[in-house]
Amino acid sequence: MRGTRGTRLCLAGMMAASALIATPAARAAEPADGHLTDLVNPFIGSQNEGNTFPGAAVPFGMVQLSPDTGHSTGYDYTHNRVRGFSLVHLSGVGCRIGGDLPVLPTTGDVTQTDYAQYAAAFSHEDEEASPGYYRVGLASGIRAELTATARTGVQRYTFPATDKANVLLNAAQSLHKAVGSTVEILDDRTVRTEITGHGFCRDTGPYTVYAITRFSRPFTAHGTWDGPTVTPGARSGHGGAYVRFDTTKDRTVEATTALSYVDSRGAAANLRAEGGRSFDSVRLRAREEWEHRLAGVRVQGGTPALRRTFYSSLYRSYLAPNIGSDADGRYFGWDRRAHRARGFTYYQNWSLWDTYRTQAQLLALLAPREARDMARSVVAIDEDGGWLPRWGYGPVETNIMTGDPVTPFLTTAYQMGLLAGFEERAYRALRKNADGVPPAAHPGIGREANAEYVAQGFAPYIKGRPYAKMGDTDYRFGASVTLEYALADAMLAQMARGLGHEEDAARYAARSRSYRNVFDPATGFFRARDTAGAFTGPADPARSVGFHEGTAWQYQWLVPQDLPGMIGLIGGTRAANTRLDAFFAYDRLLADPERTAREVWVHGDPYGYYNAARYNPMNEPDLIAPYTYLSTGQPWKTTDVVHAALTLFTDGPTGMTGNDDLGTMSAWNVLSSIGLFPVQPGYDTWGLTTPVFDRVDLTLDRAYWPAGRLTVTAPGTTATDRYVQAVRADGTPHGRTYLTTRALRSLRSLAFTVGPRPSGWGTSPEAAPPVLR
Repeated sequence: MRGTRGTRLCLAGMMAASALIATPAARAAEPADGHLTDLVNPFIGSQNEGNTFPGAAVPFGMVQLSPDTGHSTGYDYTHNRVRGFSLVHLSGVGCRIGGDLPVLPTTGDVTQTDYAQYAAAFSHEDEEASPGYYRVGLASGIRAELTATARTGVQRYTFPATDKANVLLNAAQSLHKAVGSTVEILDDRTVRTEITGHGFCRDTGPYTVYAITRFSRPFTAHGTWDGPTVTPGARSGHGGAYVRFDTTKDRTVEATTALSYVDSRGAAANLRAEGGRSFDSVRLRAREEWEHRLAGVRVQGGTPALRRTFYSSLYRSYLAPNIGSDADGRYFGWDRRAHRARGFTYYQNWSLWDTYRTQAQLLALLAPREARDMARSVVAIDEDGGWLPRWGYGPVETNIMTGDPVTPFLTTAYQMGLLAGFEERAYRALRKNADGVPPAAHPGIGREANAEYVAQGFAPYIKGRPYAKMGDTDYRFGASVTLEYALADAMLAQMARGLGHEEDAARYAARSRSYRNVFDPATGFFRARDTAGAFTGPADPARSVGFHEGTAWQYQWLVPQDLPGMIGLIGGTRAANTRLDAFFAYDRLLADPERTAREVWVHGDPYGYYNAARYNPMNEPDLIAPYTYLSTGQPWKTTDVVHAALTLFTDGPTGMTGNDDLGTMSAWNVLSSIGLFPVQPGYDTWGLTTPVFDRVDLTLDRAYWPAGRLTVTAPGTTATDRYVQAVRADGTPHGRTYLTTRALRSLRSLAFTVGPRPSGWGTSPEAAPPVLR
């Protein structure tokens, strides 16, 4: 997901301009001890609208303390002025949100209250970042360092010798649209703020964040501001506050800011629970947390750049969703009331249209305890607020993107064994969502076009349909919405059958074939239909209407539940392979994979979703597409396409394939590099392709993965010797192009034999991933 159409048009111009800027190599922290954290470069994706952030966070932390430079989503590597270090960021989203409470150290008199005016210059030569830590030297002579716990951000500022060392806390400015803010100086070490805002891709309902900042020593003076008016000595205001220190002898000031989405009492409790430690001890603990996470996957082989890219992707996969409950378990629900999570941690921030395809599966594999709590949190959203989410930010629904992504997200959790004990609760919420629409008073739109889809078998395309509620509308994207609803129905049918709801299973399975209703035999592609049922829009599939962030070319493979059925519609396996080869520019790819990826697939604009007949590796609709060859008897071509797409991930600021969308693209990189990919998102099918490393050792949670570990080997794999000759699972020959979750649970070793030419492995019809009936 990338943002609104207007945003995309201006982004293209911005990227064209940024391409003219010579960018020095971004600096991650220099390797010191051979730890895996030394391989992570948080600057990856911070240029060319990747929209990642380089600041400090712990895995899934509520707080992401990071610099804001004037970019709409926070930090841009081509900028050279910091407006402040703020508490909340989302990794790789395309819309404006977060940036709450930007804090900046300054010296001298406080005369400016607009952070665009008092922003501090800096150079990348004096900037570094590593997991859980960020440091920058400002042109003012101040050194700023950041680290974090789950619910607090910790800052350390080293000032020049002066009696006017200030810390500015700006409550009124952020990345989102302000509604209101207050700031109070409670005593000579403590500042309390309350910030209410709204925004994202379109206006959302307001949300409030509460923060308490505690300094390591008393300040010598203070003041507040409202608008441009600064009032020395004032203890409260609406714009912001400054506090002053004398650093003529002790030049260092530390501060800990605790965050809560519930109330100020929650922020104070979080400060008591996680504050009170020195900066260095917090930094060390954050590094240890990241080291533990990254150590769950150890790779051997590949180039240093490939390993840096891989571990940086693994790092970004753990940045979200984010803890939403306070240390006492309280969280702010979608009914605008406080609740208490009992027996689990409540999470928030749900980019479901993106994450259901890759990140949900990766977290279920590598972080199942957290993934279980995430699934419980999504069910809690329904039980608290009356409906399942689509794209949730904090405690509000944004309705961004379309279709029904929450269903495959939760059915993935079911298939991976994460819903044990509340399967029926989850199923009731999913059935309600699949068979109806939210009430008019509810902020969510759910399956907005469900009445027409259920009655007629397709979601109609209505050009210029007004937005009934904030966010997107399914009616503007009827063709892709039909495909997304049908995919969700297929996955829900499997869950219903597993729980013994046979009538429901049959009904949803029948609806999962609705993709056929938007297939136009005259063009041989999926096509939007209007309210009367007529196909509409240009017949050219590259100019099609009714597809969200894509074209009929890019959505033609989004039928993972029944690829043989879809292949039959377009003329059979031979016709499908011919079309796949054209889609991926396969002949050119074989001659020059990296150039084909960058010049044919991407063609200079990662936000060019429309008017294209080629694979778009920069966006979600095509994430599964390379694995279609597993179902057409040519699995070696999956390897060719996947390995070419992996070259788009590099270890510099421009090394992201478009936006990361809360870990979606990073998880694609991790899974595809390992050689295991969820080819039927929402079910338990893992497609196989050649890993890019000689060996990958996964350490797994025995409570969910009884084997406790999995070793994937592909000795001798290179850019030329990359074709699967044979696969052995625990020493037994494995001829299929996929594994089930059930098989994966007990597996200890998966061995690929590779060679320089394609083989007959996986080419029989029986080797293909299953049809879901």
